[in-house]
Amino acid sequence: MTPTDDPQTIARILSQALPYMREYNGEYIVVKYGGHAMGDEGLAAEFARDIVLLKQVGMNPIVVHGGGPQIGAMLERLKVKSEFIDGLRVTDAATVEVVEMVLSGTINKQIVTSINQAGGKAVGLSGKDANFLTARRVTRTKKDPGSNIERVLDLGFVGEPEHIDPSLLDNFEKSDIIPVIAPIGVGRDGATYNINADTVAGAVAAAMKASRLLLLTDVRGVLDKNKNLLPDLTAAQVRALIADGTISGGMIPKVETCLMAVEGGVEGAIILDGRVPHATLLEIFTDTGVGTMIKG
Repeated sequence: MTPTDDPQTIARILSQALPYMREYNGEYIVVKYGGHAMGDEGLAAEFARDIVLLKQVGMNPIVVHGGGPQIGAMLERLKVKSEFIDGLRVTDAATVEVVEMVLSGTINKQIVTSINQAGGKAVGLSGKDANFLTARRVTRTKKDPGSNIERVLDLGFVGEPEHIDPSLLDNFEKSDIIPVIAPIGVGRDGATYNINADTVAGAVAAAMKASRLLLLTDVRGVLDKNKNLLPDLTAAQVRALIADGTISGGMIPKVETCLMAVEGGVEGAIILDGRVPHATLLEIFTDTGVGTMIKG
C-alpha cells in the first residue's frame, strides 16, 4: 500500500475537495489543453479522467485545445512551407486547410475519444458549428528600423474572436455532454480562420461567465525574477510585472489572455503546468492550487 492508498489520506483529500465541489457546482470551468501534456499518452488519459470527474461532480467543463506541434509536423509531411511572424503562424489558403484538418479532425477527435473512453460524453466542435465563433482577420504592423515607417504584415487566415455565441454551449449545461472546441473560427464572409487556442479559451470563458479559466502550459506559472512561482496576482500586479520585464516573451500573451478573461467577467484565470499529473484537479480542489491565479 502506497501513502496515497491509505484510507485516512484518501478521506482527508476528499474532505478538502468537498467545499470546492459545492462552490463550483453548476459553474463553467474552461480548460485550455495543449503543450507536451497533450502529446503524452499517460497524461492525456489522466486529463480525460479529470475532465469527466469535473462533469460528474456537477461542474460544466469546456475544453479548448491547441495543436501547434501537430500542425507543424503535418505541414512538413505534406511539404507545405510555413513561417511565423511575432509568434503567429502565417496561414495562407493551403496552410489553413491543413490547420483545420489537424485541429478539427485529428486532434479534436482524439481528445473526444479519450474523454469518452474515460466514461464521459464528449462532443467535438469548432467555431464553424452553428456560427459559434465569428472571427475577424488579425492585423499586425511592424516598424522598419531604417525608415521608421510602419508596414502592415499579411498573416493570411489568422484570426481573432469577434463574437462568441454562448447559446450553443448553454444547450449542454443540463446534459451529460462535455464540449471539446477546436480553435477554428469563421468570418462573416465564410472564410476559415486559425486562432490562437489561448485566445479562444479566454474569449469562451468570458462569454460563458466562467468561474475559472485554466491555461495548461509547459511552465509552472508566472515566475518572479528569482524563478519562484507567484501563486496569486491582481491585474494591476500583472501589468507592473510586464512593465518591469519580469513577465516577458511567450508569457505576455498568456497573461494578457487571463486579463481579458477576468475583465470579461471570469472570476479567476490560472496559468499552470499541464505536465503535472492531475494538474486540473489539484488547482480546482485544493487550498493552494498549483499555478498562478490572476484576478481583477
